[in-house]
Amino acid sequence: MVGYDPKADGRNISNFEVALAGSLSGLVTRALISPLDVIKIRFQLQIERLSRSDPNAKYHGILQAARQILQEEGPTAFWKGHMPAQLLSIGYGAVQFLSFEMLTELVHRASVRDACDFSVHFVCGGLSAYMATLTVHPVDVLRTRFAAQGEPKVYKTLRDAVTTMYRTEGPLVFYKGLNPTLIAVFPYAGFQFSFYNSLKHMYEWVMPAEGKKNGNFKNLLCGSGAGVISKTLTYPLDLFKKRLQVRGFEQARVTFGQVRSYEGLLDCATQVLREEGAQGFFKGLSPSLLKAALSTGFVFFWYEFFCNLFHNMKKADS
Repeated sequence: MVGYDPKADGRNISNFEVALAGSLSGLVTRALISPLDVIKIRFQLQIERLSRSDPNAKYHGILQAARQILQEEGPTAFWKGHMPAQLLSIGYGAVQFLSFEMLTELVHRASVRDACDFSVHFVCGGLSAYMATLTVHPVDVLRTRFAAQGEPKVYKTLRDAVTTMYRTEGPLVFYKGLNPTLIAVFPYAGFQFSFYNSLKHMYEWVMPAEGKKNGNFKNLLCGSGAGVISKTLTYPLDLFKKRLQVRGFEQARVTFGQVRSYEGLLDCATQVLREEGAQGFFKGLSPSLLKAALSTGFVFFWYEFFCNLFHNMKKADS
């Protein structure tokens, strides 16, 4: 069970173990879905249409993009920015899940509402994501810069990236794209947690016998469904965030096609709508949905797996 549940079968794990389970789930998931994340970011940053009919488009499909990246940059390109991405996932997972568990327990103890309500999970999920985002956003900017750069590389190492960015763009560079991130992350995470809980209840209602036996499959399936729904509802804000995070980094993008400069969130949305049409808001949606299904499914699957593992280890010791 994700979130506080007074009717649960006494899963007694500490806050440290909750944070550790969140970190481990983020670590394993990030390693598995990194290639899709790189392709998604390349799609989001491409100004040209994602279509074969546009002769200037570098990428126009998932398989074509994967082949081209492999051909031009080698297999390691699919894990570009993997170290900052792992730091992001480990830190984000720990803060988000620990915050969510504590907030849902707080709601229950305050007797405000049922801690398992859709609305409670939505609000607590959004707030926990706020806390996690403020903690790890600088690492997210680094991850995006690494994934976005072509050849020759602008940044050779993580340390080089930090010092170069700080020297040339100032300390606020590490919080570029924060506004659309904060706007997008609340509903995205809120929907993830609330739909995950709702889909699990629906699964148990449709298949009551199976719901009790195949817990791991249920967690993976419901997590994937929650990821797809959440990503579809909030995708444009994710695209704006990525475009804003590479401001000041245009020289590393010239090999990928046209580049644009944006003054802020509203300017970014206006330029995308004017130059790329409404469909521009959903560039990279297909790899993003595939990634969301896998990443959210894996995150909830691994989180519940590690929580149950720690719980069973405690039971065995007692």
